[in-house]
Amino acid sequence: MSESEAPFVSVVIPVFNDGERLGLCLAALARQTYARSRFEIIVVDNGSDNLARVQALVAACDNATLAVEPVPGSYAARNRGLALAKGEVIAFTDADCIPAADWLERGVARLRQEPNCGQVVGRINLFFADPQRPTAVELYESLTAFPQERLLREQHGGATANVLTWRRVIDQVGPFDLQLKSNGDLEWGRRVFAAGFQQVYADEVQVEHPARRSLGELYQRTVRLAGGYYDVQLKQAKSIGQRHRVFVQALMQNLVPPVFFVVNAFGDGRLRNLDQKLRVSSVMVMVRYISAWETLRLKFGGASSRR
Repeated sequence: MSESEAPFVSVVIPVFNDGERLGLCLAALARQTYARSRFEIIVVDNGSDNLARVQALVAACDNATLAVEPVPGSYAARNRGLALAKGEVIAFTDADCIPAADWLERGVARLRQEPNCGQVVGRINLFFADPQRPTAVELYESLTAFPQERLLREQHGGATANVLTWRRVIDQVGPFDLQLKSNGDLEWGRRVFAAGFQQVYADEVQVEHPARRSLGELYQRTVRLAGGYYDVQLKQAKSIGQRHRVFVQALMQNLVPPVFFVVNAFGDGRLRNLDQKLRVSSVMVMVRYISAWETLRLKFGGASSRR
């Protein structure tokens, strides 16, 4: 594909208090094999404590601009980026991701080669801070986080850490639902599917993503995901009875002991010894009960978190 034939791409990156990793993301985008004149980067700050740090990083990139979105939540930030985007193609990633050098080139190629393509969902590779001494949370993340191919197959969507689409698709199906704290990328993907567009998993379109390391980080993610799932299910309910069933189902699926997961963990060759298998299994049990508690809290009037 010659430079003159390459569609113009807008890369949209939300950021919140993550200046250090944003710098790594922008450096990776500077190394793209896609012609630099054919893409722009839109960084959307979502209320970072050190905005000056983000401003300095963006100012150092000649094809990047900075926007500020005061409404909390990554979907509000992405929608702000969409409002400014000039690209025929929109590429989504996150501030803590490191795109491969050929990320845009391969992603755009798959968009163009698939007929009526509405969405390309790429691979997300997790890495550990210290590969020789991974924490229990990192090990758990390596088994569970970002199963992009399965998400696309089963839920018709993928994590926006690595998604590309055409602008015309967004114009047809609409932007992200900013009322959702999580699962908004899957909800958007289902709209793409319902509109009749093809959705493609592309294993060769890759970004790197750090695994969460601490229980605190995992707790925040679990609360957000549990609340997002509950919100999406409630949104689809059409009666009080259906809303009640959504609550009971969400609660019970997390109170049931994760026997299947534990059995699989003990047979997974990625876990090197009994200690790792036991630690990962204990994290899974913790995640289940945190999710159950968050479902109860939201049911009885607790405020949701968008962070």
